[in-house]
Amino acid sequence: MRIMRSIGSWALALFLIFMFVQATIHPLPNPPIGQVKLFDAAGENIVFATIAANTGIALVEPTGRVAVAVAELLAALLLLVPWWRRVGAVLAFLVLAGAVAVHLMPDVLGREVPLSLVPGETATDGGQLFALAIAMLAASALLIFVHPGKEPES
Repeated sequence: MRIMRSIGSWALALFLIFMFVQATIHPLPNPPIGQVKLFDAAGENIVFATIAANTGIALVEPTGRVAVAVAELLAALLLLVPWWRRVGAVLAFLVLAGAVAVHLMPDVLGREVPLSLVPGETATDGGQLFALAIAMLAASALLIFVHPGKEPES
């Protein structure tokens, strides 16, 4: 049973690590403009620029974006180390709970994120980012409980 929990823990952790790294630094060549938290120019990230425009809080972009990116990278680093994995899962859960909450506020972001910051364009992602946030939230919650703790001493 412990081996299955360990395998499940690694699978969930690697999924979360991959998604956090992709969203923050996007290691693949030619990352899409407006989709990478740490390498987008100020005001260029679609999600955080939309939140800033809808709330009127200019601090969200780029300061809030960089703070979220740092929290995601810290969670990814903690998830990589088995001794700190549960702490990383809790941090990931908190970050993702905030993301889901923002998606559930239609006046702030909404479930469907625009694909462009160009005024007049109405194309959205169809809720894909919202669905991904929910999947990652579920994975982080599951990881908190699945990750095997220390071996019981005999």
